[in-house]
Formats: sequence, structure tokens, C-alpha cells
Amino acid sequence: MNEPGTKTRRPPGVLKSVEDRRRKVSSDLNPGRQRQFGQFLTPVEIAEFMASLVEVTGQTVRVLDPGAGVGSLVAALVVELCGRSAPPERIEVTAVEIDPDLAEPLTRTLAECRRHCRRRNVRFQARVFTTDFIEFAVRRIDDQLSLDRAEPVTFDLVIQNPPYRKINSTSRDRRLLQRVGLEISNVYAAFLALGAKLLSHKGELVAITPRSFCNGPYFKAFRRSFLEAMAFTRIHVIESRNEAFAEEGVLQENIIFKAVRGVSLGSVVVTSGNGSMEARFGRQLAYNQLVSPSDPDRFIHLVPEPNGPTVARRIKDLPSTLKDLGLTVSTGRVVDFRAREHLRHDPEADSAPLVYPAHFRGGYVAWPIQGKKPNALMVNTETGKLLVPEGVYVLVKRFSAKEEARRIVAAVFDPARTPAPTGVGFENHLNYFHADGSGLSRQVALGLTAFLNSTAVDLYFRQFSGHTQVNASDLRKLSYPTLATLVAIGSRMPIELPSQKELDKLVDPLLDRE
Repeated sequence: MNEPGTKTRRPPGVLKSVEDRRRKVSSDLNPGRQRQFGQFLTPVEIAEFMASLVEVTGQTVRVLDPGAGVGSLVAALVVELCGRSAPPERIEVTAVEIDPDLAEPLTRTLAECRRHCRRRNVRFQARVFTTDFIEFAVRRIDDQLSLDRAEPVTFDLVIQNPPYRKINSTSRDRRLLQRVGLEISNVYAAFLALGAKLLSHKGELVAITPRSFCNGPYFKAFRRSFLEAMAFTRIHVIESRNEAFAEEGVLQENIIFKAVRGVSLGSVVVTSGNGSMEARFGRQLAYNQLVSPSDPDRFIHLVPEPNGPTVARRIKDLPSTLKDLGLTVSTGRVVDFRAREHLRHDPEADSAPLVYPAHFRGGYVAWPIQGKKPNALMVNTETGKLLVPEGVYVLVKRFSAKEEARRIVAAVFDPARTPAPTGVGFENHLNYFHADGSGLSRQVALGLTAFLNSTAVDLYFRQFSGHTQVNASDLRKLSYPTLATLVAIGSRMPIELPSQKELDKLVDPLLDRE
């Protein structure tokens, strides 16, 4: 048996033909249909890595693959199980795939799996269900509960690459999930939750998903229910946004993880690497380092770097909350497509500055700029509620571009640079720090901007964030220096934001005194 998380030796034929099939099917997929189902087929290298994490044993291994695609995960798993020194006697696969166009290539893959098992004296049985997995799973759970069984014990292993799309609050999927006690707004989280419910005691779930469920209010209910049933044992962070599903142009930050149902919480191995699945960093965490038992939001902190705990303690031990500082952070009020008739490309009489992330330059807002984005919002009775009073504010991008070195990118809006006598509008892709709706002192704003742009905060934020979005709730949960320290940092700030090295040299010694 391979060590979990190591590469599996690929036999000729089996996985090569499956990968060739996946590539052909992927190139032939109708883009509209692909978006409808939210499915991105699993490359064989990722499938092999996921299969290497599986540790289930027994004479019979019962496997569920929701959203099976062309069967890459099942094929990699069969190769892994049959390659063990003591392979199972029987592998039973249930493959669920909603797209009828994938039934034929999936069936061909399963036939190859059967032949591979036969050569190793392993019996192989597979059933394919061309249906929606949410409906399939809910019906299965209902059937089990109707038999008065305490739990819907079904599978030893769920291995999956679930689809990525939102679930509308009035959709049939949402109603089906509510029937089994789940309040979930994204299909991939629904697949994970249902997969967990369909596992036997000590059953394993191995999945590749976006990191986004690890933090933020959107997945809070999912995290609480999932963590009550499942214990993580292994997590691999794919560092690059465009590695895992590069052919499809997917820019999600992904993780591959294994979780086990109904076992006591132990240590967790967390690694990180690029799309080739080679780990650059790795370490073993106590479970309370992954999920703090005192955190009501159940954020999941991924800390593969060796200096991760030191960074975490350094920021977590800072003495102040935003409330202690008398500050608040909110999301920009201007949703541009809803205020389109009031937007102006260039400032006009009776208009106010409108700030987008594109206006960030060297730690400040540069306004106006040439480009596609509007620079101004007309001031009238309809837009008055979208403006904040003239003042100094600290702005943070809600979404960081993949080429940006930091995940938290902050800048100062200073009316000395951008006069705003009638108020200023902050676009919805920005968060802004304020003092009960008004601006901050200039030194506090400069100090806060330097702190948020520091390497220490960036490293800490990476430990629990999916990186693609910085929510106001994430910024509220940060610990901060004292007001005096922010003022001290601000008083030492040069006119323009310095280099990262110089910024850290300014911020770090003052943080160390806290």
C-alpha cells in the first residue's frame, strides 16, 4: 500500500486511456451545458493523488462517486486498491452522473476497471445512475430513515469532485436539502454534506473542492454540521488558482482533503503545493489548531508552512478588536449595475467621487483615472444613501487579482488628495473602515493601512481564507494593534506606500511590542 498522499505508480493503459477520454470529452463539452451542471472533469494526476489518500480496508469496499464524469476518480481508486499487498476481495461502485452525454464514456471506463480488477482476482461491480445526485442522495436517506435505522449507513468511501454552482433559495434543490435538515447555498457543499450522511461509521470522504467553505458567513451552517459528523485527517492546499483545472480556465483556489465519519478528533496533516501535487510545505497540526473549539464560526485554519503557528500567534495575540478601536468595517454601498443611470465616466457638477479597486495606486486612492470604470456618481435623492461623508477612510479590495502578491490589499482614501465635499461613493467590490459612519484620523488610517498590507497579516489571512474574497466579516475577526500603536505606525509612514520589505521593517517591531 502506498503512503497516503504519495504518487501512485501508473500502470500502462488503465489511467492513460481514461485521461485521453477525459481530454476528448472536455474539449467536446458544450460550454453552456458545462456551466449549467457546474462540472469540471478531474485530471488523472489529481485523481491519483486523491486515491492515494484512501485508507479504507475490508474484504468489500463500497464506493460512491457523485458527479462521476468519465470515471477518472473510480479508475484511479481501482488502480490504488488493486495495487495493495492485500487488495480487497470485492469493489462495489455506485457512480452518479447527471449528464446523459457522459454515460457512454463513463461506462467504458468502468468496463476497463472491471478488466483491471479481474487480472488481480478482485471482483468488481458498478452501477451507474444518470440522475441528479442531490435527488438521489435525499431519496436514499429517506429510504434508510423509513426503515427506522439510526443512520443511513451505505458506503465505506465517498470520493468526489463536486460541481461548483450556487443553489437558488427557491429552487427544488434547496427544498430537497431542507428535507434532510441541510441549509446550504452551493452545490459543492451540498455534495459534501450528503456524502457525509451516506457514509458508514469510520467511512472516508475524499474530495477536491474550492477553499471557500473554510471561512466566511456564507458557509457557516455547512461548516458546523459537517464538522459535527466528520474529522479531517489530511488536507492538501493547491497554491495556484489556475493549476487544478487549468484547461477549463477555472481560477478557484482548491484543496484536496480526507475526512472520516464518527471518529475522535486527532491530528491533521496539512500540506501545500502546486498543481503537480508535489508538497512544498507540510506539517502536522493538533485539531484545535485547525478549528478552534472556542470559535462559534468554526473557521478552518490551514497552516502548512513551518512558521505558520508563530505567525498565527503573533496576530491572534494582538490586544484589540475593531470595537476596542472604535472602528467598523462595511462593504461599499454602490452596486454599479443598480445605479447605472447615475454613473458618470468623468466628474461633473453635482457629482461625487466614485471609487473602485482600479483606483488603488501606491497605498492611496488615485482619482480620477482613465479607463473603463466610471469616476463619479451623480448626487441626488436616489443616490444620497449610497454616499459616505467626506473623510479619511481605509479601503480593502474584496477580491484580489491572481497576480497580486498579497491577499489583503489596502489603500487610504484621503480628501486632501480627492476632495469630496458632497460625499464619496465606495463601489461594492470594496470594504471600508470607518468610525461610526465617518472618517478616521489620518495617522490611524495610515497605520491601519500599513498593518493590513504587512506580510504578517497576509500570512495569517492565508491560513483560513480561500483567498479569492476578503469579506468584511473576515476583517472583523482579525485582531488589531492598539490605537496608540496604529498612530505610531502611521506617524512613521512615508508619503507613498514603501516597498514590502521597508513596510515590514516599519510594522514588525511595533507589533512585537504589543
